[in-house]
Amino acid sequence: MTATAPKPKVAFIGTGGTMASLGRDPLDIQDYGVLGKVMEAEEILARVPELAMVAEVVARPFSALISSRIGFRKWQGMARECARAVAEIPDLAGIVIGHGTSSLEETAYALSLGLRVAVPVVMVGAQRPASGLSTDMPMNLLNAVRTAASPEARGLGVLTLLNDEIHAARDVSKTSTWRMQTFRTPDFGALGQADGDRVVFYRKPLRRAAPDTEFDLAGLAALPRVDIAYSHADADGTAIRAFVAAGARGIVSAGFAPGAPTPAEAEALAEAVKEGVAVVQSTRVGSGRVVRGHRMREGGILAADNLTPQKARILLAYALTVTRDPAEIERIFATY
Repeated sequence: MTATAPKPKVAFIGTGGTMASLGRDPLDIQDYGVLGKVMEAEEILARVPELAMVAEVVARPFSALISSRIGFRKWQGMARECARAVAEIPDLAGIVIGHGTSSLEETAYALSLGLRVAVPVVMVGAQRPASGLSTDMPMNLLNAVRTAASPEARGLGVLTLLNDEIHAARDVSKTSTWRMQTFRTPDFGALGQADGDRVVFYRKPLRRAAPDTEFDLAGLAALPRVDIAYSHADADGTAIRAFVAAGARGIVSAGFAPGAPTPAEAEALAEAVKEGVAVVQSTRVGSGRVVRGHRMREGGILAADNLTPQKARILLAYALTVTRDPAEIERIFATY
């Protein structure tokens, strides 16, 4: 009799969010957060016994939080927990991190820039709580585990898995408040899909990602303050000057497409550059590149490429941990 091949080992780090939340009843799919019932990693796994069909999933407890409370310190904790999981679990195939969807894309990109583990890391969330009618939590989690265990997922940086689609952390954005198909990559589309028969990939991202980066999230003492100034009609630069006064070392301008602030904001940004603040021009529309044209070069303002403002903020903060040279920051934005 042929021996059955052992199932791959996958670590699951639970950080809370909608996928870990319990509402009042099956129809409570929007206001469930008021109860404060959030499951730990072991409880989440217990609700999806089908996971045993595809992998040996090992729970790694973490803080159970709403994702709007997750930032640098929690990113750093996740990075360290990923490193511990690799060190402590023999033959670990991959890691899945459960996360609230509100800031999932930011955590994914922060980890994709600063992790130091070679196994695949897949971020997963849900649009409906675990107790909700037709919750997407079980299938999302199962497919995330399958993706993390896939040898083809190696070397792609941190990935996200929701609604059967696999996206690169750098490019993905949450695009809808409630719909299941919320996570999209506007410019390039998904990397692959988790179908019923197998996990399939169709393309690979070319920008550098973990673990092959010049950043080490777990080893950082702090990230420098970087703020986002959102352009709108009649924006007068007050927010930009307030950010500088508050000690910002970098500012991302979320400008009008294809990448421009109001004249008053441009004046405030020019003042910020003169005070030594690194300024990166992004756009508020969520798709397309910002080109560093003559006026931007003349004013010492850098281009965010096609990063959304929230992603540009993270990369600029990382960049400022290794350099203050505008030419080097420009290189970093062209690399990651």
